Amino acid sequence: MNKNRTLLLLGLFLAMFFGALDQTVTSTAMPTIIAQLGGFQLMAWLATAYMLSSTIVVPIAGKLADQFGRKPVYLFGLGVFMTASALCGLAGSMEQLILYRALQGIGGGVMMPMAMIIIGDIFTGEERAKFQGVFGGIFGLSSIIGPQVGGWFVDHLAWQWVFYINLPFGLLAALFIALGLRGEKFRGEARIDYSGIITFTIAMVSLLLALTFGGTDYPWLSWQIAGLFASFALFLILFLRAEKTAEEPILPLSLFRNRSYVLLNLIGFLMTMGMFGAIMFMPLFMQGVIGVSASGAGTAMTPMMLSMVVASTLGGRALLRLGVKPQILGGLSVLTAGLLLVTTLGLGATRWTASLYLVIIGFGLGLVMPVLTIALQEIFPRHLLGAVTASGQFFRSIGGTFGVALFGTVMNQVSGQSLRQELLPLLNGAPAAARPAVEPIRSLLETNPQSLYAMLLQGDVMARMPETFRSLIEPVIKSSLAVSIHAVFWTAALATFLSFLVTLFLPAIRVSRRAVAGRGRSTGGEREQERERQEGIEPALEKGSR
Repeated sequence: MNKNRTLLLLGLFLAMFFGALDQTVTSTAMPTIIAQLGGFQLMAWLATAYMLSSTIVVPIAGKLADQFGRKPVYLFGLGVFMTASALCGLAGSMEQLILYRALQGIGGGVMMPMAMIIIGDIFTGEERAKFQGVFGGIFGLSSIIGPQVGGWFVDHLAWQWVFYINLPFGLLAALFIALGLRGEKFRGEARIDYSGIITFTIAMVSLLLALTFGGTDYPWLSWQIAGLFASFALFLILFLRAEKTAEEPILPLSLFRNRSYVLLNLIGFLMTMGMFGAIMFMPLFMQGVIGVSASGAGTAMTPMMLSMVVASTLGGRALLRLGVKPQILGGLSVLTAGLLLVTTLGLGATRWTASLYLVIIGFGLGLVMPVLTIALQEIFPRHLLGAVTASGQFFRSIGGTFGVALFGTVMNQVSGQSLRQELLPLLNGAPAAARPAVEPIRSLLETNPQSLYAMLLQGDVMARMPETFRSLIEPVIKSSLAVSIHAVFWTAALATFLSFLVTLFLPAIRVSRRAVAGRGRSTGGEREQERERQEGIEPALEKGSR
């Protein structure tokens, strides 16, 4: 695997770029897709279906890569991704498109951890720090240009090209990866943990659906959400029982004996929660409170992604000098400071001030994110590299999903109380002439107070109100929205501060100057792998527990 690195890296870069691009490129094409296929009420499922399938597949793909080799698993993921992309372009209804997006998510979930695993195979810790930063930059770049690319396809070609563009570049990436990994041997004798895969999938689908629907489509205490959480608990217990007896468990429970493994994944879980607090709610703050357009809010988020790219690249180079623990502590300090700063944004805030604070948040994220993967790869032997790397990404994905659900609950709770407290006195004291405008607002305040925020995003609705009445209620609704989003930012800052506290207990982890393969087998060295299986994990467990 030390040969043909240039071809291999080109293939990895291409696959990651278009895999990440596909998560954002559909945003600007969505109105056109809905206009042609219908199914507006199903729109959210285009993102949810991809998220569910890709999140669940990540740890399974990592384990299969350890068993069967990197090349067959990666090429399988690329094949599924390209096939699903073609089917998405051929979809004739919203239901078909959702189904194909879920299939595309399976391919994306296989591809997602593979680049990090392969980088861990062939590069030293020092080199991985540099390349993890480059991969972070590619991911950030794709997030920035995705909406623009999607808009260009819709305007000049057709929405189907949002998906068709994956095909030629996917084929090229597959060719480069196949040539770059041509020295790897296929291990056909591996045993698949079917019980673990089935119980894990049902448990995670139940959890993700509960977090997605809870507090929005159904109340948190409804029987639907309670049933999903009960299903998660039941199948999680069955999964843990299956993993205890499986010969090749998809998530070896022995990993959790390693204190560093547990702490690094907890840090990633909490940090990703905080990250989503900024990414998901700052555009709403900019549009509803500051008053910028939707495209302006998207542009204002760009500096955050750029600073994350810069910090990821610089942090990778600085890791050997600073060390794992100090760099994580420094990054989390910057991230928490940025989240605390956005809580100070009020009704008079400007777009430029918000963008400046987002730059600080992005810089903190960029310092931490690549380090977590590098640190996980340093504390385990190579035969566990796939499972360890993929499980780290999995816990971060779950953290993001949990964060979105938690922050939505916080916002709904605070906004409902704030709106009723501030708006009801104004409505009760409004003159009789304003009653036609007052009654619909009073009705919404009782049934769905958060829907009043939509009035801030739809200027024509506010414009139809009497000027005197509008001048009274608009500042109150804006102030309530600001207070509600501030509560989200405070909660996000608390999550990242807890992540900082967890890091204080992290043992020292040394980044090596030799490749992971040097600590175990090279590709195809079955005798070295067997020796590593027998002897390697115990020192790793002890190393991470010191």
